[in-house]
Formats: sequence, structure tokens, C-alpha cells
Amino acid sequence: MSADMTRPFHMLVKPNGPICNLGCAYCYYLEKTELYPQTRSFRMSDETLEEFIRQYIEASPHPIIDFAWQGGEPTLLGIDFFRRVVELQKRYAPPTKEIRNAIQTNGTLLDDDWCRFLKENSFLVGLSMDGPRELHDRYRLDKGGNPTHERVLEGLRRLQDHEVDYNVLCVVNELNSRHPEAVYDFFVGHNVDFIQFIPLVEPQGDGVSPRSVTAEAYGEFLVRTFDHWIRRDVGRIFLQIVEETLAAWSGGHQSLCVFQPTCGKAFALEHNGDLYCCDHFVLPEWRLGNLHQTPLAELTALPKARQFGLYKREKLPAYCRNCDYLFVCNGGCPKNRLIKTPDGEEGLNYLCAGYKRFFAHVAPFMKRMVELLRRRMPPALIMGELHSVETRRFASVKRNDPCPCGSGLKYKKCCLSKNGGR
Repeated sequence: MSADMTRPFHMLVKPNGPICNLGCAYCYYLEKTELYPQTRSFRMSDETLEEFIRQYIEASPHPIIDFAWQGGEPTLLGIDFFRRVVELQKRYAPPTKEIRNAIQTNGTLLDDDWCRFLKENSFLVGLSMDGPRELHDRYRLDKGGNPTHERVLEGLRRLQDHEVDYNVLCVVNELNSRHPEAVYDFFVGHNVDFIQFIPLVEPQGDGVSPRSVTAEAYGEFLVRTFDHWIRRDVGRIFLQIVEETLAAWSGGHQSLCVFQPTCGKAFALEHNGDLYCCDHFVLPEWRLGNLHQTPLAELTALPKARQFGLYKREKLPAYCRNCDYLFVCNGGCPKNRLIKTPDGEEGLNYLCAGYKRFFAHVAPFMKRMVELLRRRMPPALIMGELHSVETRRFASVKRNDPCPCGSGLKYKKCCLSKNGGR
């Protein structure tokens, strides 16, 4: 087979498979041990690690090559494993290539040695955290059922102390979705400036699990978070879904796979060299092969891999094709296409109602920020504009009048109290 060396692809590498020191209630990867029932150690061998790094660098057509290390919990492998990663990358990368590393972690094992290593080698760290203690500890417990919030928070502090580049990944579930301001304020209060909000959707029977966020709750969470952000933090705090939405409105390229027209370019590599079409489809039917038998460049170019990627666009319901916001979400992640459209067609994204609520709400703000960008002006100017408009809007409102924000509360119980009663 002749591999297409110009086709870019990305790897989510699981060097420790599904092994983790936590037992998060909603983790979809812990059960992947069942794929390898005879395996006692899920630690990636040095032979597989070297072969992967060599092949991945050789197959990457672009000057920047991104490595993404996930789990399970990759820090369980120890710092020496990743020192070996850096050593091999330097050995196989030509001078014309820039190597970048990202690692996703629960943060509980991060100490000063780890943080020094991550800083010295310019790793980007994704830290999993679901908000304040009472929200985070509902589902993110260790194997013994003990809370983890304090340990994760200590990991966050160490990352900050060592000036490691990081962002936070927050899983939005049925509990924390009810407290968007508390979640947002918690992260901002701890000096987090880039946040990813990942909706929890767990198929169960004919529906989803009770801890899954509903589409309506997810939409409301995003809207209220956005309203909090747009009035005070534009240009200072970065929310992934806002960045992706603005990219779509600007006519640019969205980096998040769930919002791209097709998928199939973000593969998952298991500890033994097995390659799967996607991190969320690590299933026997979507196994492409093993890098020890077939080079990665060939595996990623297989018709099966290409068809997997095209499925997202080809199976899009007519309801989606005619939607005003198709250009933003492109039907969302295929793993969440669990419900029927209003006219009974299969394949609608479970989160559709939430996405539409959010995209409709932010549309006028997106238009204005795009206009500012095209005039080479900072989008943060929108905050001053909003303040001026709202100052005029609230000027004549009396304490017992309905609040102009549309909450349904009296002004004195809503925005007046939020602004210190002035």
C-alpha cells in the first residue's frame, strides 16, 4: 500500500492503557482492560515506544509535531518514562521539525520533580478538575472511594508555582451543570485562564445515565458561563467552546474535532501498539491494526479509517443539514448521536437542544467580535460597549421592577444585588 504522507493525523497515546489511580464514576476508559484480558502489565514497552515515536515523526508532514499522552493516568509511569520519550524524540526528529508534548493528568501525583521536568521540557498539561470541592468530589474519587479535590488543587498550585503551561478540563455533569457561576468563579479565582467544558453523555439502556448532563442543562450552563465571561473576562480568560465558536463565525479553522465537518484524524494508540479510529471508539470493530505489523502511515490511510471519518458527514440527518448552526457544530461528536430528529430520523446529537440554545444566544456577540477583529481591534472592547449599553438600560429601573436581564426576578433580587445594591 502507498501511504498518503500529506494527510495530517493526530494521536492520543495511552502508554499505560486504562490504568489509573482514581476510580472516577464516569470514566469510560477504565473498562478497556477487558480488551486485553491476558495482559498483566499495561506499561508500554521501550520497543513499542521507540517504534511509535520513530514512525509518528516520519509520517508527520508538517513542521510541528504534537504528541498527546493520555490514560488512564500517564504519570503513573514515572518521570523516567517521559525522559525516555524526550530522548527518543530528539533522536528521531530532524532539525526542521518542532516537537511539542501535551499530557492529560488528574494531577494527584504531581510533585516538584514532575513540575520541574514538565517545565524544562515545555510540556502542556491538561488538568482534569470539575470545580469546587463539593462538585468535584461527587464523581472524582480514588480507588478507595476517597475525595481527590485537595490533591488535585495541590497539583494545580505546583503547576502554577513552576510556571508550567496548563489548561483545565472540566466534565460538565448533572450536578455541576446546575452551578455554572460557582464553577467558573472557582477556576478564575484559582488563576486558571483556559478552560475546556466537556459534556458528560453516557449511553445507558434506551437513554443516558442519571449523572449525564441533559441537553437543556448543558445549554443553560454554557449560556450563563458565557454571560459571566463576556462582561469581564474577554481577552483574559479563554473558554474552548467560545474560541471554537468564534473561529467558525470568523470563517476560520476549528481545532476541536467534535465541531469539524468530518473526523477520523485523531487516532488512539494503545499500550501495545494497537491503533483505533478514535479515543471514544476503542472497540474491536474499530481497531485498525498494530504498528509492529503495519506502519502508522499506512494504518491511518486505510479505507476503514477514512470511512470512519466520513461517517460523521454522510450520516448527518436532514434536520442538521438545514440548521442555521450547522457551520458551527457540524452535528457534534458521532458518539453522542443518540436520539431522533423531530421528524423521526435517526442520528441527532443528544446535545442538540443545548448547542442551539448556546449558539443562538452568543450569535450577536460573535458578530460584533468578528467585526472588531476584521477592523484589527481587540474583541475585549466588547466589554466596554456592553457596560455602556447596560448602564443606560438599567438607569431607569426601580428596585421592585422586573429585572431587565430577563431572569424573572425583581431587580433588587437580581442584578441590583449582584452589583452591590448600587
